[in-house]
Amino acid sequence: MTHFLLYIARAGLYLGVFFAFYLLFMRRTTFFRLNRALLLAGSFLCLLLPFFRLRTVTAAAAASDLELVATGTETAEQVVRAAFPWKEVLLGVYAAGLLATLALYLVSVWRMGRLMRSGESMDMEGCRLFLLDEDVPSFSWGRKVVMSRKDLQQNPAIFTHEMMHVRCRHSLDLLLFFPLQLLFWWNPLVWITREELRLLHEYEADEGVIQKGIDATGYQLLLVRKAVGEHRFTLASGFQHAKLKSRIEMMLKPGSSRWMRWSYLALVPVLACFMFICNPARAVNPQVENEVIADDLTDVQDAPVQDTPAPEQQAAPSRQRSEAILLEQMPTFNGGDSSEFSRWVNDQLDIQSDISGRVLVQFVVGTDGMVRNVEVMRSLREDLDNAVVQIVSSSPRWEPGINAQGEPVQVHFAIPVVFQIAE
Repeated sequence: MTHFLLYIARAGLYLGVFFAFYLLFMRRTTFFRLNRALLLAGSFLCLLLPFFRLRTVTAAAAASDLELVATGTETAEQVVRAAFPWKEVLLGVYAAGLLATLALYLVSVWRMGRLMRSGESMDMEGCRLFLLDEDVPSFSWGRKVVMSRKDLQQNPAIFTHEMMHVRCRHSLDLLLFFPLQLLFWWNPLVWITREELRLLHEYEADEGVIQKGIDATGYQLLLVRKAVGEHRFTLASGFQHAKLKSRIEMMLKPGSSRWMRWSYLALVPVLACFMFICNPARAVNPQVENEVIADDLTDVQDAPVQDTPAPEQQAAPSRQRSEAILLEQMPTFNGGDSSEFSRWVNDQLDIQSDISGRVLVQFVVGTDGMVRNVEVMRSLREDLDNAVVQIVSSSPRWEPGINAQGEPVQVHFAIPVVFQIAE
């Protein structure tokens, strides 16, 4: 669940950067077909970028302290913070928005189908034409065109315009873009770009109408007369759905220079830069002695790396070195971090100790999340040692650690359990 939310956040950032680049540099060019292709291809490329990691690595690793105390109490604030299921809440809000977006489109499809069934249908110039007696805004979807009888008789340029939508397969673009709207409904740039894609469709259809020999001035006057209309169907391409001023300006604009296409290559370093931003520098020590506990240590540190010793190293004494591999996510216990494991041990370890001190244990959280190889590294007393080993060994399943490739890995921990004389 956490990985999915992180993926959605990263992919949403890449999409935002790409769409912002389009709006700033690409939208004013006259390369309508190229812009359509790049808008769709770039959008789906942004879905793949989170799987590729560009990051810098520093030489030193900083470890965080972890101490499990066998006696003591927690503050109410700590309990509430640990208990609040923020991940589940975020996922619930995300799912609710996705379902609401899907419902809106299903309603739009149902309304389109109902309107088509209410009209007279006929085959015309390779498409299915639905004629309605009422005055409705014309639109097309797939190879279907819907318009009023009056518009077909008095304004044949409208039918020509809708046929250009059909021949250019603009509805396929909207259908391919629809999954992006579902996944990233929370990103306003996705909705803005959807409207920009529809505007590109209108530009291309207008260009096709004029190339058919229809008078440009008369066609622009027709656009003005039809400018006021209801935008009824979010999936369809319509005659008056797009911005009138932008369409007329684009018809009057001279063609963009072919050299302008090379400026699109600036998107490559921009996305690469944000790939570094999304994957910040990580500290790693190429040789980490996370199984070695010196006799004079007073604090023990939680190893933030994955230990992958060779088979012969696993049976060797614990003072051998092993190669450290960078982790994308540390193991989690009961939905929380290692402090949640501390609280669980406190609840389980109910011993009235007559001495003070600490038992130092090490264990491995395996790729299946189970705790194994629990060993006492520093002893306090045999009965206390055995109690700690028994409780740690009976730990419920953890969520395993994940490496940079998204695979579960085993992680070694070394932790102290502190005993205090009860007052």
